[in-house]
Amino acid sequence: MQLDRALDAYLRHVTIERGLAEHTLAAYRRDLGGYLAWLGEQGIDDTEAITPDVVAAFAAERASAEPPPAASSLARLQSSVRGWHRFLAREGVAVADPSARLRPPKQPRRLPKALTIDQVERLLAAPSADEPIGIRDRALLELLYATGARVSEAISLDVDDLAHGDVLRLRGKGSKERIVPVGSFARAAVDAYLTRVRPALASSGRASAKLFLGARGAPLSRQSAWLIIRAAAERAQITAEISPHTLRHSFATHLLQGGADVRVVQELLGHASVATTQIYTHVSVDTLRDVYVTAHPRAR
Repeated sequence: MQLDRALDAYLRHVTIERGLAEHTLAAYRRDLGGYLAWLGEQGIDDTEAITPDVVAAFAAERASAEPPPAASSLARLQSSVRGWHRFLAREGVAVADPSARLRPPKQPRRLPKALTIDQVERLLAAPSADEPIGIRDRALLELLYATGARVSEAISLDVDDLAHGDVLRLRGKGSKERIVPVGSFARAAVDAYLTRVRPALASSGRASAKLFLGARGAPLSRQSAWLIIRAAAERAQITAEISPHTLRHSFATHLLQGGADVRVVQELLGHASVATTQIYTHVSVDTLRDVYVTAHPRAR
């Protein structure tokens, strides 16, 4: 099968069957588009001509590029290539999977960076409660910290998702749903936004069921949400590294520091494996050290 047709078939599959988010699909298109361009440079225009040696050569060339790619970027690229080839083999387009022997690069273990409770409180208080946009921003920040939601999950919320009082339905990766509690502070902030701000925002644009709206009434974008987080950090004079996942990391870390079971945190975060959640247990080393020094008779 021609490469372009094979790629289109795979992208339709992951769009319809797996329900991936748009930014994930964009990453697949970008990664596989680069792979197909490289295959074209090698004179390969049909899937039957792709052998294990061809796949290995592509991976080796990308790994030795200058400047060196991040291990996470290289792993994602290889994952995209493997997923495409597995699909072609499963559908009978290819006799075998030429990427079967491809092994992802070993990634350095990076601990998630969490804010302290004091920093989180300053961040949440940063948006002005006297301005409509500030009320919206505070509602978004409170909700992110209260639920551990990804930014993409928060901006995908519909108003009806809040219909169950003190719990919230989140749609995560692969359209998997989970129910998480919403604390009183977040609920109050969201209620203030819904009653005092959202009606005016909604009237300035096309009707939308999305919970969080921009100044012109359109659904809030991921980029806008990230800018809200960064602006709040600047107002709160937080110099720690901030990312779109900062409040999610802080949510998990503070729950574990407060004594929550790691499997409960796994469910709240929507992780498929508890191993993914356990990385947060290493963040609390300072807390363990403080307890040890305080409690052990011969620790000092």
